[in-house]
Amino acid sequence: MFLSEVWRGLLIPFVGTSLGAACALFLKKQLDPRVQRALTGFAAGVMTAASIWSLLIPALEQSGRMGRLSFIPAAAGFWLGILFLLLLDRAIPHLHMYTDQAEGPRSRLRRTTMLILAVTIHNIPEGMAVGVVYAGYLSGQTGITALGALALSLGIAIQNFPEGAIISMPLCAEGMSKPKAVFYGILSGAVEPLAGLLTIAAAGLLVPAMPYLLSFAAGAMIYVVVEELIPEMSAGEHSNVGTVVFALGFTLMMILDVALQ
Repeated sequence: MFLSEVWRGLLIPFVGTSLGAACALFLKKQLDPRVQRALTGFAAGVMTAASIWSLLIPALEQSGRMGRLSFIPAAAGFWLGILFLLLLDRAIPHLHMYTDQAEGPRSRLRRTTMLILAVTIHNIPEGMAVGVVYAGYLSGQTGITALGALALSLGIAIQNFPEGAIISMPLCAEGMSKPKAVFYGILSGAVEPLAGLLTIAAAGLLVPAMPYLLSFAAGAMIYVVVEELIPEMSAGEHSNVGTVVFALGFTLMMILDVALQ
């Protein structure tokens, strides 16, 4: 029973990415820039809310026995997550949307490959977040419920749907065939269940470190939001659409997390 719930939780976000990537098969034109900003803002809102309600607050609660020092595991894990994503950002050549300036070490990789790598880096902390929450549920010692873990998984899947479209449709616009673009969009999301499985394996050996792991995933997700999503949702002509849809995504994830506890 537990294992089936875990597998479902790990695969739901991947399904969201895959369905979003499949949009390239049915939509003939590239997404309107305003739509892309809105979808990116929605993803940023979901990830921010998930970092707070599903990861940081449980990390603080699990450290409650430390009294006034209960912030230490959450703060330390959060910074470790930030530094981990900073390391990936510096070590892997990648290219964000709306820019021709590649990041990371110099590379002769194709533009499309670096776009995919950017999304893959983005998906790693999401997979880790789902994995660590399910690891907490499996341990039975963290207060994380099956519905609470499912809420995070569903929230990540919802924001992965537009994310899948955002990666596959620009690839089509750059001349790649639709089936190939969809395949690469799906492939970029495959890292999530893999990262989740690795996190569960590590957390199973380090149950006492669960507050650090929860906040680590939160730090990694917030890094992605600030480094990548917020700049992308604000790119181009000034518009409030990204901000408004950010708030919508934040609210939806908050509702899911609280209502499904």
